[in-house]
Amino acid sequence: MIAFLCGIIAAHQQAELPVWWLVISLLPLCLALFRLTHLRPLSALLFGYLWATGHALWLMSSALPESAQGVDLLIEGQVLGLPENAERRQRFLFQPDSMSLEGEVIPVPGRLRLSWYEAGAPVRAGERWRLTVRLKRPHGMANPHTFDYEGWLWQQRIRAVGYVRPRGENRRLDGGHALIDSLREGMRDRLGTALAGRDLGALIPALTIGDRAAMDDEHWRVLVDTGTNHLMAISGLHVGLVAGWAFFLMRWLWGCSERALRRLPAPQAGALAGLTAAALYAAMAGFSIPTQRALVMLAVLMVAWLLRRTPSPSHTLALALGAVLLLDPPAVLSAGFWLSFAAVTLLLYGMGARRHFGQGRARRLWWKWGRAQWLLALGLSPLLLSLFQQAPITSPIANLIAVPWVGLVVVPTALLGTLSLPFFPALGEGLLWLSVGALELLWPLLTWLADAVPPLALPEPPLWSLAPALLGIAWMLAPAGWPNRWAGALLLLPMLLYRPPGPAHGEAWLTLLDVGQGLAAAVRTERTLLLFDTGPRYSASFDTGRAVIRPWLRGQGLTRIDTLVVSHGDNDHIGGARSLLESVGVGRVYTGVPEKMAWTVHAPCRRGEGWEVDGVRFRFIHPEREWRGNNGSCVLRVETAHGAILLPGDIEAAAEEALLTSGEELDADILIAPHHGSKSSSTERFIDAVSPQWVLYPAGWRNRYGHPH
Repeated sequence: MIAFLCGIIAAHQQAELPVWWLVISLLPLCLALFRLTHLRPLSALLFGYLWATGHALWLMSSALPESAQGVDLLIEGQVLGLPENAERRQRFLFQPDSMSLEGEVIPVPGRLRLSWYEAGAPVRAGERWRLTVRLKRPHGMANPHTFDYEGWLWQQRIRAVGYVRPRGENRRLDGGHALIDSLREGMRDRLGTALAGRDLGALIPALTIGDRAAMDDEHWRVLVDTGTNHLMAISGLHVGLVAGWAFFLMRWLWGCSERALRRLPAPQAGALAGLTAAALYAAMAGFSIPTQRALVMLAVLMVAWLLRRTPSPSHTLALALGAVLLLDPPAVLSAGFWLSFAAVTLLLYGMGARRHFGQGRARRLWWKWGRAQWLLALGLSPLLLSLFQQAPITSPIANLIAVPWVGLVVVPTALLGTLSLPFFPALGEGLLWLSVGALELLWPLLTWLADAVPPLALPEPPLWSLAPALLGIAWMLAPAGWPNRWAGALLLLPMLLYRPPGPAHGEAWLTLLDVGQGLAAAVRTERTLLLFDTGPRYSASFDTGRAVIRPWLRGQGLTRIDTLVVSHGDNDHIGGARSLLESVGVGRVYTGVPEKMAWTVHAPCRRGEGWEVDGVRFRFIHPEREWRGNNGSCVLRVETAHGAILLPGDIEAAAEEALLTSGEELDADILIAPHHGSKSSSTERFIDAVSPQWVLYPAGWRNRYGHPH
């Protein structure tokens, strides 16, 4: 199974996919190798590679045709899952049955992710619609240390994204109400009504139907910083709890009947009940991919009990791994996949070889609850640092209290309340309020832990440091009697002490971040960081300051912005400023729009103002007076002994002409194209004066302005 996993990982590292005939022609070789016992790991490796490659080729075969991007398409199909409702927008998954371009039928891609702004008739789960849409192939921002949106779309089998045209042919069709999704949407509506006005009521839909849309940033901050965010996902823990309740209840009830026991032993009856309850709970969560993975892992164990087999824990884990990878090869791209299997492996390793632990109730309680949290907190820290560049220090304490409280009090009352609402509204509301009350008792403790001890944050470690770190963890968590367990901590040092290389004295490193149609450029010197613009704000819950710049800073091991320049007031330059200033230490702020930055201490950028640090000279060369709009952008020139960088913001032809007559030095080795490369900028005389060796275009992929011109 490990070889099979490695083959799937190898397949997902390919920059290009091989052709179908090569995959098919290698299958006989794979079977021949399997017949030789000593070559079976090689056979499994090859099969994993072929399986994942074939799956990827199948997904790619349903790609949106190039000719269908950015034009009006007429589609018919069904709404999948629960639509997300925002103030001015609905977002939903859509499975098209047919698609046409100007009356001509074109191939239908896989499922779509659509946004509908100011929809006149909101869509409902399971409905069939005819819509006029504009689509494009999946695409994400290409930044290190940040969320891989394109990879996430791939894992979700979403083959195109787009929006509904407001003036198109948009109407609801007859039929097509999906039972599960319709029931889930009804549950969500009833929960919203029953829990109105309760802040932590937003967590109940996450626990019962897998809908986390109502949770806000503060909820996530507290959960992530305490390592309890896994409690809000319907995955292995909750599915296992529900299956466990059903198993033990049915086994007890079944054992009370002699006639029932003659037909089927109580453990087998309990296994059937547990598997059925887990499947129903997964259905309530919409069979999301993490829930499917948890259900598959549980099914392996329950089926073994039904067949009266007692495989070893390691064999059970290997079978579950194989089943998950057969059903979902792209799971290896998910952090949840690695964390869930790593957590189970840690528990089997750390709890399975128990030695004498002494007497007393307190010590036995520690072994059952406290040691498990210690194992997970310490054992998962290398993975968390590698995947997210942070690990919550308070996780053992928070989970020691939160896991039993949520699992034994919050989840049962929330599930019973949700299921009771349609039939016994008063009972359902009472149980839901009891569930929220239990969360309100827990939440102050989690908030205090999150505020008192922030997570351990480190720069992204090199991949090679993960192997010794995992070996060190295994050494430290070895059973009692293992010699010198403390020495395992030494193998963590390469990961903990790693610091990314930085510029030498007199050097400047430029990073132009991908923020879509916008600008965010970082200039690093030996000891300082300057950020020029902050990218756009797309919604109240998403801006590039929070989603791109802050994770990039953390991944680079940078905790402070010494100088922030907001060149002018357009959203695609100023949008991420507020979230950055609220979450990252910032020294001084310069701006070309003082009126829009009145909420923070700042200074206007003016021609002639500059400073020198670490052998690098920074100088504003525009504006020299009050300019309006794009031409009022701050223009910054960075000069080192090795070359110069020019950052002109969104200036247009008039400001370029003013710079040419100002007497300022303009030549630069690297130029950020003015105004994203628009046709109103980059005049011939200006480009001749700058004479750059490299021009970087901060333009969004397939942006509506046609930049760069």
